[in-house]
Amino acid sequence: MKFEILTIFPDFFRGPLDYGIVRRAREAGLIDIGIHDLRAFTQDRHRTVDDRPFGGGEGMVLKPEPIFECMEAMNVSSREDRLRNGASESVVLLTPQGQLFTQAVAQELVSRERVVLICGRYEGVDERVSEYLADREISVGDFVLSGGELGAAIIVDTMTRLIPGALGNAASAQQESFTPTVVDAGERADNEPPSSTCGSGGLLDYPHYTRPAEFRGMAVPEVLMNGNHDEIRRWRRRRALEKTAANRPDLLRGTELSKEDRKLLKEIEGHE
Repeated sequence: MKFEILTIFPDFFRGPLDYGIVRRAREAGLIDIGIHDLRAFTQDRHRTVDDRPFGGGEGMVLKPEPIFECMEAMNVSSREDRLRNGASESVVLLTPQGQLFTQAVAQELVSRERVVLICGRYEGVDERVSEYLADREISVGDFVLSGGELGAAIIVDTMTRLIPGALGNAASAQQESFTPTVVDAGERADNEPPSSTCGSGGLLDYPHYTRPAEFRGMAVPEVLMNGNHDEIRRWRRRRALEKTAANRPDLLRGTELSKEDRKLLKEIEGHE
């Protein structure tokens, strides 16, 4: 998979993309990341990438020319062609006004062969970039960053984890928070919750413990060490439901709950 990042701060990415899973995926040839300095596509001696907006207002706005010329140099197909022909690439403008980036969005984008990430800066980007170049706008959260570079690094990391071979254990990506559980029809009756070791089912992850079994007077729950996998599964599912209900109740509305899940939620609510 190919990532292309358009930015006015190319050196920013020398750190975030050179460690961990992203670095190993690059070394293994699973992903390729191109960093493009927008100042290289300016025409004036000051390498100007921003200007004041028409109509007035606070701050500066990224100009369209460097972005359009960079995209043309990369031979990115037009927005119309991508939308009409279902091209295997996507152009993403990172902006606070965009669609919220979620695990589901990452799973959709990872099916593309190339993803172009345009990092916004200052007060924004000339609207013609969104109208004629990008096929989607994405925000990494309901807050405002100084620019899209941090968001681009987050998107690359999240998507890389979903590429086959990037993780040492392929099941890890299915176990994590926010990941819907996908099963074959008939594999699980009445939408039973995931097994004790795989699948968050769209909820927040359950708690994890490791050795020592007792640390500074804090003991690991006995249920995790008794070898009864059905009890472990039920305990983990209950704790995932508890944490989700407490921290992200909105996730419960979009998660398919089993009869056992609903029973556990009633028990949880009864103890509140």
